[in-house]
Amino acid sequence: MESTEEKPAESSSPVPGSEEPAGLARDPEVLPPKESEGCARPLETAPKKICGYLSKFGGKGPIRGWKSRWFFYDERKCHLYYSRTAQDANPLDSIDLSSAVFDCKADAEEGTFEIKTPSRIITLKAATKQAMLYWLQQLQMKRWEFHNSPPAPPAVPDAALAGNGPALRLELEQEEAELEEFLCPVKTPTGLVGMAAALQPVPAMPLALQNISLKHLGTEIQNTMYNIRGNKQTQGTGHRPSGEDSSLSEEPQREEQPSPPDLSAPGKDPADSPKPTPKSSLTANLIQKAKRQSNTFPLFTEGLTRNRTTQEKVLALEQQVLMLTKELKAQKELVKILHKALEAAQQEKRVSSAYLAAAEDKDRLELVRHKVRQIAELGRRVEALEQERESLVQTASLREQEVQELRQHVQLLLDKNQAKQEVIQKLSEKVTQDFMHPPNQPPTPPDAADRDLLSQQEKMEHLKDDMEAYRTQNHFLNSEIHQVTRIWRKVAEKEKALLMKCAYLQAKNCQVESKYLAGLRRLQEAVGVEADECSELLRQLIQEALQWEASEASADSVVLSPISEYDEYGFLTVPNYEVEDLRLLAKIQVLEVHSHHLLAHEAVEQPLRERWAALGELAPSAEIKQLLRAGVPREHRPRVWKWLVRLRVRHLQGPGRYQELLSRSQACKHPAARQIELDLNRTFPSNKHFTCPASSFPDRLRRVLLAFSWQNPTIGYCQGLNRLAAIALLVLDEEESAFWCLVAIVETIMPADYYSKTLLASQVDQRVLQDLLLEKLPKLMAHLGQHRVDLSFVTFNWLLVVFADSLISNILLQVWDAFLYEGTKVVFRYALAIFKYNEEEILRLQDGLEIYQYLRFFTKTICNSRKLMNIAFNDMNPFPMKQLRQLRMAHRERLEAELHELEQLKAKYLETRAAQGPAVPEGCTSEDEGEAEP
Repeated sequence: MESTEEKPAESSSPVPGSEEPAGLARDPEVLPPKESEGCARPLETAPKKICGYLSKFGGKGPIRGWKSRWFFYDERKCHLYYSRTAQDANPLDSIDLSSAVFDCKADAEEGTFEIKTPSRIITLKAATKQAMLYWLQQLQMKRWEFHNSPPAPPAVPDAALAGNGPALRLELEQEEAELEEFLCPVKTPTGLVGMAAALQPVPAMPLALQNISLKHLGTEIQNTMYNIRGNKQTQGTGHRPSGEDSSLSEEPQREEQPSPPDLSAPGKDPADSPKPTPKSSLTANLIQKAKRQSNTFPLFTEGLTRNRTTQEKVLALEQQVLMLTKELKAQKELVKILHKALEAAQQEKRVSSAYLAAAEDKDRLELVRHKVRQIAELGRRVEALEQERESLVQTASLREQEVQELRQHVQLLLDKNQAKQEVIQKLSEKVTQDFMHPPNQPPTPPDAADRDLLSQQEKMEHLKDDMEAYRTQNHFLNSEIHQVTRIWRKVAEKEKALLMKCAYLQAKNCQVESKYLAGLRRLQEAVGVEADECSELLRQLIQEALQWEASEASADSVVLSPISEYDEYGFLTVPNYEVEDLRLLAKIQVLEVHSHHLLAHEAVEQPLRERWAALGELAPSAEIKQLLRAGVPREHRPRVWKWLVRLRVRHLQGPGRYQELLSRSQACKHPAARQIELDLNRTFPSNKHFTCPASSFPDRLRRVLLAFSWQNPTIGYCQGLNRLAAIALLVLDEEESAFWCLVAIVETIMPADYYSKTLLASQVDQRVLQDLLLEKLPKLMAHLGQHRVDLSFVTFNWLLVVFADSLISNILLQVWDAFLYEGTKVVFRYALAIFKYNEEEILRLQDGLEIYQYLRFFTKTICNSRKLMNIAFNDMNPFPMKQLRQLRMAHRERLEAELHELEQLKAKYLETRAAQGPAVPEGCTSEDEGEAEP
């Protein structure tokens, strides 16, 4: 080991390319008084550097033990580097402090503490307890500063950075104040850290070989050769003039100066560039470059100078120049980014103008290809953000595990401390009692009594020391838990922001893709069959767009999963229409639905989930009504539906009622069983639960319908009941619950005779809906009347099965959420809202046949559930139930009168036919006569 006194030349110049000598020289705690007063202003802004000698426990076999290492903190990477000595050029290894936690044990050797990272645990030992606490406190603050550092300059304008600077300093000051509540600031140990520690001799070890790292033997050899070469250079330059030494010592300062400006930057002239370097300085530059390449560790390779008053000022000015240069670079990067954004906007404008002005289809196809490339680029960006999100999730989970371990450790320490305090209290009471009331025993010699008293006092001193150590450890661990919790919360907030950003990008991607598909469809209609090559290329592009890359969502991805082939209830996302145009429209609609879902997740759905999760026992109220209208989250829907059904049928339910009806259906075949079997295969052909041969849903649906046929023999079975029971099965997933849901709809929610043979109440509601349409949407009804369009061909099935075949699944179930609570009024509201939602499109159609074709599938084009819900419950107001009852009563009387008149006409006709008898026209042979002939 070579001490500092043995290398006087090395202590005269700092390491090349290192900023640390200046940083340490600026430390006010280690500067002489005169020097600190001379550079007081730069000292305020200079960051505190952390370096010094610590003992590290490591090694294998016989050389395992404590090894002296020089540690140095790098603020740029939040890493703690270490080497064998302060003069080594290359570090042996580093410790990542960004995800590390710190721990100190009161029962361990004095000055021992641990740094725990996700991959390993490093045990270190400082010379004194004060030095240990200083290292722990400083490393905590550096870790916090790293996690709260402002973003890179190119991403945010300089004005924003300037505004965030005071806020960041205020936040760090608040953090320091909060940590002071747990652990008071520790004074800098004199001579153990910073420049003072670098000037001290290397701590001696019992064996020289024990301090060598065999794990990093290559680095040890490089450092040894570097030190030998440095010694030779020092000896060789011993006879040089002092001017040369000063020039060499100033090389690091020249290196820290800002680099020359970029010749390619706008507004710069090549004439302003620096002139070529003379040959005399070329050799020195090469030597400096070689030193810089070999020096990957910012340490002190040639020692430190002791008096740097003037030089310190120069370095402070250079530091300011560096900061201004960085700000200038940030401004240049910002200008470049803004130029790129402006060019992108102008390019998009030019592309749109070119697309509109293109005279040939070939040019338009080229523009379409350009949009395809843009979509691919967006897809790659989304994948990159997904990977970043996954890494953040893993980091957050690791942090959470570490916090849990620390909490358990603190609890154990608190219990141990409490037990020790109890023991101390008992011993103190016993000692006091012995002094106050000595026991009746034979007198002991004076020497023995003095020895007992001294031993008791010594034990008390030891216990006091232990109490102080545990108190210090408890304070430090409390500060560590506090800071780690704050860091974990910030990571969680960053993850949430990234999730929102990723969802927004996915939504925009879906919108771009839907616009691309709509553009392909319009282009296909424009091309027609004139150009075979163009139509073939368009057909190929459409086929590629319709191919699904379906993948099921993982358990933790929530809303950021790709669009799958089936939705969460098993319905086919894009129906397999035979007509390509309809499939294209269906996929466009799916993309729009997914986009609306992603954009509304954080703003609408997440608060709605939180409100439902906060609800305790369900009870009818205005809040429940509003929540049901907004829609029930999937995880709460089965529980809410069971409660709604129970409200409706609790007077009909009985223990074992469903099993009794099942037994009756098995014992005696119901007349409606044949029709039920026919309708089973026609129930939701686009749902995988009812089309898969291995699924149990068809058998369960059969049992539910047969049980209902015996529950209500007057109805038995009616077409449409299979779809109502199937929706209940998909949501509730229990046969008995689905059965009582069907009973609630047919017997308590819908009017009587709604599912009878005559469908009397269903016909009445069709006329009521016509009146409501005339009142709420007179312009639309006038347009439909002009083209003689009868809406009952479309709306009859809406009301009969509560939109089960019409709306997409997420909107359909939202309608059912409110329908099961409020009743049939909700069905009328949504029927009116559907026409209002598509009113403009219907008014554009000027042909009756075209209107009928549009009405066949126009409900499937509704993708914005929030807009539809707002129309139904806000735009359709006022909507009193009293008016609905009056309309139903009036139309029921008219319809019954019409049916009664029809029955009279039928009876009169039958009487007339019976009176005339079986007349046979002349020249015709009756059937009886025909059979009599041979």
